[in-house]
Amino acid sequence: MILLPCGENGVLVELDDGTERRRLDSALRHAAVPGITEGLIIEQVPATRTVLLRTDNPQAVVDALREVDIHSLPEPDEGSAENVTIPVSYDGEDLAEVAALLGITPAEVVERHTGQVWTVEFSGFAPGFGYLLGEHHNLSVPRRSSPRTRIPPGSVGLAGDFSGVYPKASPGGWQLIGRTEVAMWDPDRQEPALLAPGKRVRFVSVDAPVGADVEAEGTR
Repeated sequence: MILLPCGENGVLVELDDGTERRRLDSALRHAAVPGITEGLIIEQVPATRTVLLRTDNPQAVVDALREVDIHSLPEPDEGSAENVTIPVSYDGEDLAEVAALLGITPAEVVERHTGQVWTVEFSGFAPGFGYLLGEHHNLSVPRRSSPRTRIPPGSVGLAGDFSGVYPKASPGGWQLIGRTEVAMWDPDRQEPALLAPGKRVRFVSVDAPVGADVEAEGTR
């Protein structure tokens, strides 16, 4: 664990890998880190291997974290995470290219995408954009060599080990495999971001016989 100052009121915590980052992020959110009292952390922002902490007392945070053995912190309670189901039309412009990169058929890309649970590791890029990591790690593809200048909202993409859904029209370089009508960001909802860190996500093909109408949780 490396602790770095970030502005006047920030501490950037660098971890060795995503597993350590998930453990620390979860422990901080559940007040399970010794020496970190309620209210000491004003805001925390997780990323791939870092957690950015905003606080009125950076030194107290640093002193507490220096005493922490990251491996002694409790495991994240994945069973208590909120589940979200997102219906997708798998007709993305890059679906065939993704299949070719992986050496499988487009149908198999869809099967892999819908056949696993994805976890929102962190948010970024735009409000409501969640970086999702799949449990099977079997859809890793590079970003496009030439990014698009405009990607429609609701576009479902892949980049590296991550999947994501564009919350609004924007430039982007992810490989597009489908689209959804579900709003990722809605300021009128109680929680504007549908895909907040820690949530677990299931993608469902709207062309598949699911036996019932599919509705994303939290959008009613």
